[in-house]
Amino acid sequence: MSTPPTFETVAIELGEGPEEAGIGWLFFDRPDKRNAMNPTLNREMIDALDWLEAADDVRVVVLTGRGDAWSAGMDLQEYFREVDAGPPSVEIRARRESAEWQWRRLIHFAKPTIAMVNGWCFGGAFTPLVCCDLAIAVEDASFGLSEVNWGIPPGGLVSRALAETIPARDAQWYVMTGERFDGRQASAMRLVNEAVPGERLRARTVEVAGKLAGMNTHVLRAAKVGVKKVRQMSWDVAEDYLYAKLDAATGHDPEQGKQQGLTQFLDAKTYRPGLGAYERS
Repeated sequence: MSTPPTFETVAIELGEGPEEAGIGWLFFDRPDKRNAMNPTLNREMIDALDWLEAADDVRVVVLTGRGDAWSAGMDLQEYFREVDAGPPSVEIRARRESAEWQWRRLIHFAKPTIAMVNGWCFGGAFTPLVCCDLAIAVEDASFGLSEVNWGIPPGGLVSRALAETIPARDAQWYVMTGERFDGRQASAMRLVNEAVPGERLRARTVEVAGKLAGMNTHVLRAAKVGVKKVRQMSWDVAEDYLYAKLDAATGHDPEQGKQQGLTQFLDAKTYRPGLGAYERS
């Protein structure tokens, strides 16, 4: 098993035991700051995601927070005040590194990603939340877009992330009022896939992550990229694109998943689509 690198503001842990096999846990690791994202954290997240993507024994990544918060958003002192006080080049670099992992890496990540929202999720944290493939939150998690309360609109790509996931009326309401909402409301708005009681959060996340870890990663990547790309395509363009992705995924699949699935379904009669994944050899 690979040995993860160590960092100052983030942490990587590999799943232990058969239930967590293939799961890489990626933590916001500034619990004393409610895991607020500073320039150091943004740089380290890029390196951590690079490592997790290259690790052969990691098949799915869970992004979560240490302590009682997922992430309180951008660190107001270190990301805003100190960056603003520096030369323009400092701000340019800070914005570039923030965007690099919060949406570019996560949207295009080769492996499935799950946001496990264990507590506070505010402001800039909405971007990586939405850019993870799936999201599971604790029911009493606290979400909020508080920027309007201290004199700025939501920064970065937060508004774009909201437009991607929740209804327009809900997005306008929470952006304009700065009011909080909990995990149950986040699930009802489809900001997250599910909201579960605190004692069930890790177990439910492991259950979903374990299912993904047992599937064909090559095909999963093609499937998730397809969903994200076609949202802004016409039907004609989407048809052409998805058939091209299908041909590429099946033609270059090292596991030959299509052939295995068809053989098990049609010939061996040992597999039924819709009732789980085919048996990977």
